[in-house]
Amino acid sequence: MGVKMKRQEFVSLDDKALLHVCFKPLILDYKSRMAKENSSMVKELFYKELTTGQKALFVFHMYYDHAIESKAEFYWWSAYFMAQPKIWSAIKTGLQYFEEEYMYLLLEETELVLKKYNCPNTLEKFAVTREDLDKNGELSEAIYPLHIKFNETVCFTIQRISAFIRDNHEDFVKIED
Repeated sequence: MGVKMKRQEFVSLDDKALLHVCFKPLILDYKSRMAKENSSMVKELFYKELTTGQKALFVFHMYYDHAIESKAEFYWWSAYFMAQPKIWSAIKTGLQYFEEEYMYLLLEETELVLKKYNCPNTLEKFAVTREDLDKNGELSEAIYPLHIKFNETVCFTIQRISAFIRDNHEDFVKIED
């Protein structure tokens, strides 16, 4: 399920482009499967078929794509994934796989804040809205520095994950000379 590319293209991609190129076939396959049958069994089968590196990249990129959009999106997607313990754990495990300590610690910090404000730990009770930040000034003030730190940290996270991919490309890319 990895991507095929020429060595010259592989070495010429910037960090963000490399992540995107490695993520694209994964998300396309995932969306294709979900279009046929949107079930937890299909999601779990898809995930099991990925290499450890692909799993780490997939869950990080899913989180990153949404959380980077705004403070409200960072809050909502963090709460949403935290309400799905398997996914939240997979994101943190993926960061550990990439030896990405700073982002991992930021997620731990975010988790503590969300728990303090009673964010649910299951989707059954999930009633979090993006507007919660407008309604609760204290929550908004608690999320603000985490969102700023996320935006500052994610650039370095992308650099380090890209370096990892470059050093371990066989998990992500098939290089054709």
